[in-house]
Amino acid sequence: MAIITLASGLRIYLACGVTDMRRGMTGLAMLVQESFAENPFDGAVYAFRGRRAGLIKLLWHDGIGLCLLMKRLEYGQFAWPTVTTTGRIQLSPAQLAALLDGCEWRAPVKPRRPELAG
Repeated sequence: MAIITLASGLRIYLACGVTDMRRGMTGLAMLVQESFAENPFDGAVYAFRGRRAGLIKLLWHDGIGLCLLMKRLEYGQFAWPTVTTTGRIQLSPAQLAALLDGCEWRAPVKPRRPELAG
């Protein structure tokens, strides 16, 4: 279960590929600035995964200070894309919640529509 509350308009970016998990807040904020050309203090959430795939770090600024959340799975690995042209992809709050729960977040769920009226 996710620890943070995710607002519907929250911007969430997932860093594709592998990140050095020895980096702390400052190192990850520098990575956001240099690799993504984004402002790490703009309120967006940035997600990073290491080589072993069982640990992720989320970085965001809450308006008062920089926050870092780490989650390690007891079993399994976090599903993660390898590479994109921008080096990141944007997630919805629902996709991030599924990711934090250790679930497959990439499988789109088609909305069920009625085939017949009446």
